[in-house]
Amino acid sequence: MNRILVGLLAALAGAGVTLPAIAQDMASLAATPVVIAPAQSDLARTIKSGLATTYYGAPKNSLAYREAQRLYFFYGARHFEPIWLAEKADGAVGYSAAAQKIMKLFGAAASEGLRPSDYLTPALDVTAVGSDPAKLAALETAFSAATMRYATHIYTGRIEPLSIDANLDIQPKQLDQSALMLELATSDDPAAVLAKLEPTHPEFLALKARLATFDASRAERPITIEAGATLKPGMSDPRVPALRQRLGLPAVDGLVYDEALIAAIKTFQAGAGLEDDGVMGPATLTALNGGVPVTREDILANMERWRWMPRDLGQFNVFVNIPEYRLAINRDGQETYTTRVVVGSTKNQTPVFSDNIRHIVVNPYWNVPSSIIRNEIAPKTRGNPGYIASQNMELIYQGNVVSAYQVNWAAVGDTFPFRVRQKPGPGNSLGQIKFLFPNKHDVYLHDTPSKSLFSRAFRAASHGCVRVQNPMEFAAALTANEPNIDRASLEAMFGPSERWVNPEQQVPVHLAYFTLRVGADGELRSYADVYGHNAKLIKALGLGDAAATVIADAAPADTTLSP
Repeated sequence: MNRILVGLLAALAGAGVTLPAIAQDMASLAATPVVIAPAQSDLARTIKSGLATTYYGAPKNSLAYREAQRLYFFYGARHFEPIWLAEKADGAVGYSAAAQKIMKLFGAAASEGLRPSDYLTPALDVTAVGSDPAKLAALETAFSAATMRYATHIYTGRIEPLSIDANLDIQPKQLDQSALMLELATSDDPAAVLAKLEPTHPEFLALKARLATFDASRAERPITIEAGATLKPGMSDPRVPALRQRLGLPAVDGLVYDEALIAAIKTFQAGAGLEDDGVMGPATLTALNGGVPVTREDILANMERWRWMPRDLGQFNVFVNIPEYRLAINRDGQETYTTRVVVGSTKNQTPVFSDNIRHIVVNPYWNVPSSIIRNEIAPKTRGNPGYIASQNMELIYQGNVVSAYQVNWAAVGDTFPFRVRQKPGPGNSLGQIKFLFPNKHDVYLHDTPSKSLFSRAFRAASHGCVRVQNPMEFAAALTANEPNIDRASLEAMFGPSERWVNPEQQVPVHLAYFTLRVGADGELRSYADVYGHNAKLIKALGLGDAAATVIADAAPADTTLSP
């Protein structure tokens, strides 16, 4: 390759390049030692000049700036010499074998849920460069940029989560792109190298497989059950034959909603996270008909969100899927426990992020969030100082408990310089136990004295925290690996005083947002886009003009003071 490049030097004889100082940018990468080796050929200097122009011409901290910075440091470490160009038998310069294989991956990007046009740009047209050193340099760096873009997209997604919504508090995974590009350039199987970057989560792989057969699967969609009256045991209904067919039961004479059909409905309801009462109401009917209609765009958006997830969810983890209103504990990829949850309302959304459960608090105080104090407690307390005591709460001023009756509320005016906490007790909004993973959003999992919402299909009604339907069952499942903590030991602590327990093992917890799930039976289940995140992501991905519509609260307003 160097012999071919030497023949091109005459075109650049005498060319000199002056670059601005880059110490300030290198300082920002203090955690990673950076070495810029001097360019030793005119083509290398051309590559260096082109990268510097892009680097310093892009807006600081923009995506283009970061991409150019990574390329500058990558090529700088190897004297700015090319890696994707090679000499052909006829003496011409073209793509290396590794580059040609990567080009095929670019062309097949749609099978990964990506866009080939993001990588196969006109800048990669090798037939347009001839023997022009500047064009060859531009081709080399353009190919590296496209390769990094593809690798990043397949590894951590095309869209930064926070660009969709501030509640998507997910930090993109970091990829060692320099090491990856060198591995790709020297590998006999670049496809295998890039395949290692793909998520290995079973549901991602199932969605990818479903994407490949989506048109066929639409044609094979299960029989649709018509709307009608709620079906209860013993009723007769003309939809019974279709219902039996949908659930795989043998045909029988008559239209009676019988025991066999009821049992099949209960099994289906349990698998769909519904109340398994055997009654076919609106929620069960919607689930039987596939829930919210699935589109190709939905599959792509949910694949993108799986790319946002940590590579390793944890051998033993807690997984809360917000649109599903469901919590699960998983061990070695198998679900071992599940229960219903109530999540944040559309006004007070539960954030999406991953952390570790570090503490269990029995008989918890509820330290009321400032937003609830400002919007609900302060106005009521100014008009009625007895309100604080009636809610089993305390006013805290400079670390001390003060009586609301001793406060000169006229002097306080519109300010409210107090913290508020609710004491432990039967009416405490957190119930008898909470599970903490300290975070900037101040959200956690907890018990609740208000149980009625768990029986509803729509369960987005809290102030942002996640209420657990069966908290002590969950506690037992959560502490299965703890030698000194179990359900009995936690229940023995019930009383008037707050008690903190610190498990030996910190359990990963994921507050996730998936509108499509693939069940153990392989069936695709869809859930309403309760916060509008899915529609906004579809639009950001350039897949359609879907409007991000936040679903109006379908449950009665929760008037209790609850997190």
